Amino acid sequence: MSILTDISTNLQAGKAKVVKELVQQALDAGIPVKEILDDGLLSGMNIIGKKFKNNEVFVPEVLVAARAMNHGAEVLKPHLVDANVKAVGKVCIGTVQGDLHDIGKNLVKMMMEGKGIEVIDLGTDVPAEAFVKAAREQGCQIICLSALLTTTMGMMKEVVEAVKEAGIRDQVKIMVGGAPVTDAFCQQIGADAYSPDAASAAERAVEFLTAEPA
Repeated sequence: MSILTDISTNLQAGKAKVVKELVQQALDAGIPVKEILDDGLLSGMNIIGKKFKNNEVFVPEVLVAARAMNHGAEVLKPHLVDANVKAVGKVCIGTVQGDLHDIGKNLVKMMMEGKGIEVIDLGTDVPAEAFVKAAREQGCQIICLSALLTTTMGMMKEVVEAVKEAGIRDQVKIMVGGAPVTDAFCQQIGADAYSPDAASAAERAVEFLTAEPA
């Protein structure tokens, strides 16, 4: 199915306009929506994710690829509902209170969307109760916390505590990441997973979302 390969290739090159046109052509040709999504858009974004992880491409390339993916996804969106294509799961993400850095958070969001996950972006400087509220009201299975400052890392522990207090700790996984964050810190505060980079974070989220309930 060469048109799907073309979608993937152009997405990796960040050619948003071409991707949009090709997605429409694929729809017109009667290719199933799920195939266009999985074998075209998501497969291209997965390749970018792997290359990013291996330092073969960098942040600018990821950003233009994600933009191309979003353009293609816009064309697909109305058809996804009709085809009953559901997201792998739902995640809320934000940079913790006191921290205004968002590049890492945005990359994780893009990589997760590139894996077919629905992401609720809470932005930066997010207080603990906002994460709890979003998880409850939106039915998120994972809360993702980002921090770039050592001074704001402590807020991650507050989120874990707030989730416990809200009585939903057994319903949501908590993932943490950011430059000063470590796996040891993740375990210390009682979070579920630490990821060193955006691509790993997206892979780990998929593992959580697709795991069979114990």
